[in-house]
Amino acid sequence: MTKSSARIRTAAKRFGRIASKLLVVFVLVYLAKLGVDFLMAKIALFETDEAARMMTGLLITVMVGYAILLALPFVPGIEIGIAILALEGAKAAPMVYLATVCGLTLAFCFGQYVPLARLIGWCEDLYLTRVARLLQGIQDTPRADRLKAMQDRLPGWLAPIFCNYRYVTLGLAINLPGNVALGGGGGIMLAGGLSRLFQTQFAVLTIILATLPVPLSVWLLGTDVLQ
Repeated sequence: MTKSSARIRTAAKRFGRIASKLLVVFVLVYLAKLGVDFLMAKIALFETDEAARMMTGLLITVMVGYAILLALPFVPGIEIGIAILALEGAKAAPMVYLATVCGLTLAFCFGQYVPLARLIGWCEDLYLTRVARLLQGIQDTPRADRLKAMQDRLPGWLAPIFCNYRYVTLGLAINLPGNVALGGGGGIMLAGGLSRLFQTQFAVLTIILATLPVPLSVWLLGTDVLQ
């Protein structure tokens, strides 16, 4: 086999890997869009008389779909949860709260436990070199040194706030209006997991506390608190 034919075969294999991974990304994005459309259509059914007769099954379907979509980056999941609360009020508040905790926990755990080496390989194949370098730096840095490395990258005034109160910062970011620009709740928790700066049990506790106020307020005081 000549060197030129070997280079061609290598390039063809690389192109195949890139094409297959792009296809997976496009399929996931398309499925997310279908999921959002499906969920919004189901939410619209809450106002119909027919839905009132099958409310329990419909609500469970919506909650499962909501939890899955909330785990995806750049999906306005919190806004969907607020819409459900506005339509269904106090009776839906416990289920919305549970689905919110489950969705955000799923996103965090995926980021926390996904093999970084495989993710780095995906990023390199898709020419996301800056992301690949960032993940490589996380993988190469011992857990005990990652917080100091983060402090060195942040501006002097921001480093103590973010590093010393990082769980508080994470909780505030989840509730930040318009956080879809930062990736939404799912994207923020995914990034938190990928950073490997948070312990799972404390991150889950942060999610539990940070997402409680709105559903609890609706459950106790009704939908007027959303206005």
